[in-house]
Amino acid sequence: MSPSAGAGRPRVLGVVLNYNGRDLTLETVASLRRLDYPALDLLVVDNGSIDGSDAAVAARFPEVRRLRTEINLGISGGLNLGFELGLAEGYDFLMPMNNDIEVAPDLLTELVAAASLDENIGCVGPKCYYYFGERDRIWSAGGELRFHEAVTRERGMGERDRGQFDRDGELDYVNGALMLIRREAMLATGLWDPIYQVSVEDADWCLRMRRAGFTCWYAHRARLWHMVSPTTGGYTPARTYRTGRSTAIFVRRFASIPGWLSYLAWSALALPAALARELPRRNGGAVVAKYRGMWAGLREPLPPSPKPCTR
Repeated sequence: MSPSAGAGRPRVLGVVLNYNGRDLTLETVASLRRLDYPALDLLVVDNGSIDGSDAAVAARFPEVRRLRTEINLGISGGLNLGFELGLAEGYDFLMPMNNDIEVAPDLLTELVAAASLDENIGCVGPKCYYYFGERDRIWSAGGELRFHEAVTRERGMGERDRGQFDRDGELDYVNGALMLIRREAMLATGLWDPIYQVSVEDADWCLRMRRAGFTCWYAHRARLWHMVSPTTGGYTPARTYRTGRSTAIFVRRFASIPGWLSYLAWSALALPAALARELPRRNGGAVVAKYRGMWAGLREPLPPSPKPCTR
C-alpha cells in the first residue's frame, strides 16, 4: 500500500496484542491485511512471548510494525505501549484487538463510518460471532455493565443471528476483543488501567470514557469472528482467580451503595451455584479460585485510575 493510498481518510493504528500465541497471531494479522480500509497501519505488541512469535511475525509480515517487551505486562500494559505510540505519531483512531480474531474485509470501513456520525462517539465496537461451529452464532452484540459477580454481559451471546441486533446505537461498553477508539477520547480518558490482569480492563476504560463525556457505540455492519480465548483458557482456576479479582477492583472503583449491595447479593447466589455445577466435573477448584480472587481484589491497595493524557 502506498503512503498516499489513504489520503483524506482518518489514520488508524491497529494494535494486536500477543502473548505466546504465534499461530493465532499470524492468522489474525493475515485477516487484518485483507481489510479494505486504506489508511490503516498495524502494530503487533509481543508481550514477552517465548514461543518465537515476534520472529514469526517479522518473517511472514515484514511490513507490519512490531514492538516487543521482555516481560508480560498484562493486557493493559501491553496495549498501552501501542496507544502511546499511536498518540505520539498523531493517529486519528486506535484499534486495540485480541490476537484470536478473523475480521470481515469491510470491518474497519464500517467502524470509521459509524465513528464519523458524531464526534462525541469515543469508541465503536462490531458485531462479534463465534469462530468455531455455526458462524452465524453471536458472541457479542455490544455489552452491558452491571454490579454482579461478573460486571459485564454480552448482548446476544449464544443466539443465532436473525437480525435482532441489526440496529446501531449507544451501549454501556464494547468488548475489547476489538474496538475503534477516537484519539480525543483516549486523550481525555487516559490509558487503560494496568491494575487489571485479565478481563474488565475494557469495561473500566469505557466507563471512564463515558464519564469524560464520550459515548460507546455499536456498529452492527462491522463483523468479526472470535476464537473465544484459546490463549487465556476457559473456566480454570488461573482464569477465574483473575476475573474474580478484576471484578472486585471494578466494584471498588465505581459502585455506589446499591451497586455494592447488588454485587454482594449476586455473588452470594452465583458462586454456590457455580460450585454445585463444577463439583461433578471435578472442577471445584476453579470456583474456589474465584472466591480467592475476589478476596484479593477487595483487599489489595487501589491506586488512582490513569489520568488524562497530555499529548
